[in-house]
Amino acid sequence: MKTSELVILVNEDGAEVGTAEKATVHTTDTPLHLAFSCHIFNPEGKVLITRRALSKKTWPGVWTNSACGHPGPGESMEDAIRRRAKDELGLELESIAEALPDFRYRAVDASGIVENEICPVFVARATSDPSPQAEEVCEWEWVEPAALQSSVGQTPFAFSPWLVDQMNQWGDRYGFETSVR
Repeated sequence: MKTSELVILVNEDGAEVGTAEKATVHTTDTPLHLAFSCHIFNPEGKVLITRRALSKKTWPGVWTNSACGHPGPGESMEDAIRRRAKDELGLELESIAEALPDFRYRAVDASGIVENEICPVFVARATSDPSPQAEEVCEWEWVEPAALQSSVGQTPFAFSPWLVDQMNQWGDRYGFETSVR
């Protein structure tokens, strides 16, 4: 029997104010909560992009970063990232590092569901190809970081809003492709 997943609710300053069941949090009035995004690279320096399963509640079928998730109460970000990469993608990760520590976003899906997250962004390395869960990911591809940045800039509507924002912030700071090598 699967236990319910809890997310950490936070205030505007990022301080923990409680928890809630993940299944009940993402609504048209989503409270601010803690999450993470991770961009996973292979030994050749390509980044993994994933296409969200068509059955996903928000942004179904949209291309996005490698993995996203929520740390549970008392769980470190690194442990949460490793858990999510293993559960969702079948990947073991190496060299997890924070890349955009202050990333935060709020976005509204076409269905009206809101994402409202303080969401530090990490990079990591994997030494194998993913074997994703079908209910999470319907397609995946390793791509050159510069090609991803170009595609996101030319066709932002094909990508998740958080990936678009992350690419913009990376470009403004120091360039996505050079931050992971």
